[in-house]
Amino acid sequence: MNMTQNISGMSGSVQGKAVHFDDCHLHIELEDGRIISTSMAWYPELQRSTLSQLSNYTFICRGTGIEWPDVDYHLSIESMLLVSVEKSVA
Repeated sequence: MNMTQNISGMSGSVQGKAVHFDDCHLHIELEDGRIISTSMAWYPELQRSTLSQLSNYTFICRGTGIEWPDVDYHLSIESMLLVSVEKSVA
């Protein structure tokens, strides 16, 4: 089984609990206690957003995605995991 298949198989258990930002990273706290972080540079729409816009988020799709309605942006938590794996393997 390859790495993508492993992560895809986890999709039912990857649910967000909280979103945090710093100057360089987007941090997602998962329901199971893990925290995943990715570079803000991967999300130009979010990088250009104000702190007020970033603070206004909602978990969607039973907690597996995040929506920022003020910037009309949606992000799949599973896609964050896949991108992280692909970048580290490359």
